[in-house]
Amino acid sequence: MAVSSEKGKGMTANANTQQEIKAYTVIRSRRRTVALQVREDGSVIVRAPDRLSGSVIEAFVSEKQDWIRRQKEICLERSKNRLCVSSEQRRQGMERAGEVIARRTAYFADVMGVDYGRITIREQKTRWGSCSSAGNLNFNWKLILLSPEVLDYVVVHELAHRREMNHSDAFWRIVEQVLPDYRKRRKLLREVYL
Repeated sequence: MAVSSEKGKGMTANANTQQEIKAYTVIRSRRRTVALQVREDGSVIVRAPDRLSGSVIEAFVSEKQDWIRRQKEICLERSKNRLCVSSEQRRQGMERAGEVIARRTAYFADVMGVDYGRITIREQKTRWGSCSSAGNLNFNWKLILLSPEVLDYVVVHELAHRREMNHSDAFWRIVEQVLPDYRKRRKLLREVYL
């Protein structure tokens, strides 16, 4: 196996044994532990302490083969449900999302008796929405590509944080008062990946 590395940089290792992970990148730093990451594209990253030997890293990866395979399968499954858009769809979607989300937010804020600060439409990689302690709301523009029921769930979820800045039982009761079927909507949202 050929391995090369520089401090703070990655190295790539290739294992030719049958059914083993063929390649992984090692990123060394001043950390104390070894960690594995399987990226969305299926590539494997090993984060390791500067002085950890290559043979220890290789043994660690070998020991974690089953976990790595499972994570790669999850990535493959997620890629089937990932939203892909063109730059023109993105431009139009951002505009439309601003209008629709502002309208739905105003409607549900009135229903729930809460207020909020500004609404920002973004393109987050891992979040559909968020609510700051100051009451500002951020929404992912890709919500506009989903069903209205799912979009409304995210809006209500974020507005519920205006009363409960957590995910306690009290928070979920607020969401349920407005959307009794929120569990179904949340399940639909979880089937889509950014």
